[in-house]
Amino acid sequence: MRRRRGAARRARRGRVPEAGGGALVPDQVPAVRLTSITKRFPGVVANRDINLSIEPGEVHALCGENGAGKSTLMKILYGMQRPDEGTIEISGEQVSFRTPADAIARGIGMVHQHFKLADNLTVLENVILGAEPRAKGWLRGRIDFAAARARIQEMSKAYGLRVDPDVLVETLGVGERQRVEILKVLYRGARVLILDEPTAVLVPQEVEELFGNLRELRAEGLTVLFISHKLDEVLSVADTISVIRRGTTVATRLDPSQVTSRRLAELMVGSQLPTPELRDSTVTEDVQLEVGGLTVLTPQGRPVVDDVSLRIRRGEIVGLAGVEGNGQSELIEAIMGLRSADAGTIVFGGEDIAHWPTRRRREAGIAYIPEDRHRHGLVLEASLWENRVLGHQTQRPNVRGPWVDRRGARRDTTRIVREYDVRTPGIDVPAAALSGGNQQKLIVGREMSGEPHLLIAAHPTRGIDVGAQAAIWDYLRQARADGLAVLLISADLEELIGMSDTLHVILRGRLVAEVDPRTVTPEELGSAMTGAGDPA
Repeated sequence: MRRRRGAARRARRGRVPEAGGGALVPDQVPAVRLTSITKRFPGVVANRDINLSIEPGEVHALCGENGAGKSTLMKILYGMQRPDEGTIEISGEQVSFRTPADAIARGIGMVHQHFKLADNLTVLENVILGAEPRAKGWLRGRIDFAAARARIQEMSKAYGLRVDPDVLVETLGVGERQRVEILKVLYRGARVLILDEPTAVLVPQEVEELFGNLRELRAEGLTVLFISHKLDEVLSVADTISVIRRGTTVATRLDPSQVTSRRLAELMVGSQLPTPELRDSTVTEDVQLEVGGLTVLTPQGRPVVDDVSLRIRRGEIVGLAGVEGNGQSELIEAIMGLRSADAGTIVFGGEDIAHWPTRRRREAGIAYIPEDRHRHGLVLEASLWENRVLGHQTQRPNVRGPWVDRRGARRDTTRIVREYDVRTPGIDVPAAALSGGNQQKLIVGREMSGEPHLLIAAHPTRGIDVGAQAAIWDYLRQARADGLAVLLISADLEELIGMSDTLHVILRGRLVAEVDPRTVTPEELGSAMTGAGDPA
């Protein structure tokens, strides 16, 4: 039966017009059709006359820069926002969504880039939360955990998700958590899945597992809308591709076999696909940061950073590769003074700063691009100039004497917007109004102000488009050329390999390998990160 359905779907896909061309065949009702979608916000048109058709049982990739309008369009489809103009059709029927609950009721599910799971609950409890099945008979009204468990196990097996319903989410890796998120939307009856940057935090092996899951979902007749900036992955997994630029569709239903990543990049940003790479060596012999025997323990006494030693010289980018949750965050927090070290030394510019408060470390010249810009990098409700002050509230031009210098902060924010190409209607708009890429450029501009000596960059290009990505790489290269010591943490292995002078691998809180970024491959690095192989 599956073979017949697959043949039918292949036949349908074979009748799709060539790249950028025309309507679907008359007898094929799209799973989703968006027509003339327009959405305006104060000072900006986020979506302008967008048209998009998605067939049943296909993986449809949606590409575009940050700020191109993808997120707004997905929020409209998922009922989080309402369009000012245009229509939405689901399986041929026009609908109007007021809330995500309306979209879920019509079979639309969304897996967000930042997972929304409760670590202290089991997989089963996370999946059914808000949609708990109720027992009948004399147990009427109670949660029917047995029925939920049976259904989750059945769905897990049917879609190849391999999820144990009884384990705590806090014990799961990133790839497993993502499968739980997919299971959550399937449990609620989704037939159309929106996946927002699903590979942003996955190592290559986990990416392959995810793509296998997507193929299983497609084989079972589900429709997947796949949002990604990683164009090689888009070409690998998608049946068809659409591109949005500056709020409108510039190409629809492109055939992946007939288009290249460079062509997609040109459609997205009007330029060639950037590549992460370093040019002439700028590494000096002056050690700016030296960490020796650093250990950080949990309250239970378990080491999350275990006897870590590394050094970063001026003009050097040191990369740190590791699956998330292996001590990278705790190492950064210890260097920044956000978490106390239980043993070891942190020598910065010749002084042991292990007992310095964070403010003193900041004032001494440590700049920090946090891994989660929303939680740790910005106050989303505050204006751009107020966010310029964050973390630098004791330094000029943000202060004059004991007072905040609003004029100086506003003037410098204008400089950052201009020099770092932050696309915004003005510096008084809230940070939440900017796209992810522009938020990140604002943070980089803020952290590069004040002549820092060390830059800690944690996932600096996560969730941003190729244009903003290329800009961030340029800023890192410029920091290196200016003699900064840079610690780069990233889940993008090609970025780590291309942008590092020295590359370490961290596993279970320990540095387990130092590899040559000139010769190591992403696959070898991914194996070392999981403990599965020797990268050397």
